[in-house]
Amino acid sequence: MTNNDQEINDLQMPLIEHFKELKRRIIICLIGFFLAFGISYYFASEIYQFLVEPLADLYHGQEDRKLIYTGMAEAFMTYIKVSLFAAFILSFPIIAYQIYSFLAPGMYRDEKMFMVPFLFSAPVLFILGAALAYYFIFPLAWGFFLSFEEMGTNGDLPIKLEARVSEYLSLVMRMIFAFGLSFQLPIILALLTKAGFINAESLKTKRKFAVILIFVVAAILTPPDVISQIGLALPLLILYECSIFACMAVEKKRKSELEKVEKNA
Repeated sequence: MTNNDQEINDLQMPLIEHFKELKRRIIICLIGFFLAFGISYYFASEIYQFLVEPLADLYHGQEDRKLIYTGMAEAFMTYIKVSLFAAFILSFPIIAYQIYSFLAPGMYRDEKMFMVPFLFSAPVLFILGAALAYYFIFPLAWGFFLSFEEMGTNGDLPIKLEARVSEYLSLVMRMIFAFGLSFQLPIILALLTKAGFINAESLKTKRKFAVILIFVVAAILTPPDVISQIGLALPLLILYECSIFACMAVEKKRKSELEKVEKNA
């Protein structure tokens, strides 16, 4: 065997081990997801009733209110979507930990320490965003949509909402994901600061552009009503200001680490 052949084999072995490790992590993620899916499907009816509760509260006392489905498989597919939605949320900590465990061997010790808080804060921020949408935005937005109903007096035809289960679920999931993912803004900006792509000063000077961008994103991610758009934009503006302080903390820590390295050099 030549020296070149030996070098190729030495390069191939670590690569093969990386693929084996990646395969193992993916299998763990899939097992966690399908276990969560099975549990979620078992409780799919209860989960759906929880998601529909904000609308049911507005319908309280109106016996003729209902959600409808117009396709043979629509109700079944709705429960599948509910289960997938809940399974993703339940299995997200497992998936995030497996991604971190796969990347951790290639990180320095300070990088590992830097990532650990984000593993815990990301689910917390997602839940806070989802809770804001569920407990505050949904009642206001659904009330706004119901305000367009007409009773149909003097022989006029009434205008009455009879929402389809699949459409309602799609709207609910989109808004929960929009709010949950948008609440990851401090984490994203802190990571970009750590990587050196942005800094706190640039966030301050470009604040007015960020405000416009936030309202544009809120308009895209939410239904076409002012309540939902403002309900998402205002928390994002607060989180943007919090992100500036988070970026300042990251820069301060990075500066102290560089000074320590220079002192030891």
